[in-house]
Amino acid sequence: MKVAVVGATGLVGTKMIQVLEERNFPITELIPVASEKSVGKEVSYKGKKFKVVGMQTAIDMKPAIALFSAGGSTSLEWAPKFAAAGITVIDNSSAWRMDPTKKLVVPEINADTLTASDKVIANPNCSTIQMVVALNPLHKKYKITRIVVSTYQSVTGTGVKAVDQMMNERKGIKGEMAYAYPIDMNAIPHIDVFTDNGYTKEEMKMVNETKKIMGDDSIRLTATTVRIPVMGGHSESVNVEFENEFEMNDVRHILGNEPGVILVDDVKNLKYPMPMDAHDKDEVFVGRLRRDETQPKTLNMWIVSDNLRKGAATNAIQIAEYLVKKKLV
Repeated sequence: MKVAVVGATGLVGTKMIQVLEERNFPITELIPVASEKSVGKEVSYKGKKFKVVGMQTAIDMKPAIALFSAGGSTSLEWAPKFAAAGITVIDNSSAWRMDPTKKLVVPEINADTLTASDKVIANPNCSTIQMVVALNPLHKKYKITRIVVSTYQSVTGTGVKAVDQMMNERKGIKGEMAYAYPIDMNAIPHIDVFTDNGYTKEEMKMVNETKKIMGDDSIRLTATTVRIPVMGGHSESVNVEFENEFEMNDVRHILGNEPGVILVDDVKNLKYPMPMDAHDKDEVFVGRLRRDETQPKTLNMWIVSDNLRKGAATNAIQIAEYLVKKKLV
């Protein structure tokens, strides 16, 4: 089982390699892949060193699976070439997510739609993944009609440059800027580019991807996405309206027993999810559960997850694990 990691030297690529090792994925050979400037560098995996190679070399080495985290333009150019060589691509960029011919997969929800003929599989946006993992079991029971979500997203979602900007600002050092404004001691209500309707691409990703993953175009969703000066994970304030009435004890029971979800909801003892607690963990943490007292059949909740892990690397590797388990690669 040869596995290629495309974008192996980036934040998510590095995390993919770490998660592959932690989860003991059945690899016989790791093929780290990156841009030409990184070719020849070495990457460590299970105590061994592997040299970074270029795209075509990786294809010629014939991995069974290629985990892509190298940006949309790279995926658009190279994923079809890997797929044409019989390699199953799991892509972390936005390039293929809304392509009607490609599956958009969160394993807890829709891995069972995958077949051996799916050679390019899309990994959803980080903020979408954690939200749908928490909401899907409630949707199955009560049917969601509308979602209002505001996100509080970690600088790690932007990349190393943004982490460096924040840390430089904390030290009073002038350096390269990942954002148009300072991020430390600030909140920037702007993630990705603005679209013609006044929403950002990040906000529209949440709208469109949620419907596709949950297989329900009737869900109405509106989002505001905000970058804040934290590491460790994204947080979301979610207001969700259902078609059917619910009991709070039932909601807690459902979420408390959902695979991949950890319920942290004990306000009397000041227990609720925070990014510092989700950091380097694979689960989605849910808390601050309470009824919306302004309208019926509506729930408020707070959702936190490590955006580099469940929001990116871990979700992709869980897809790969499903493919191996079902002998689809």
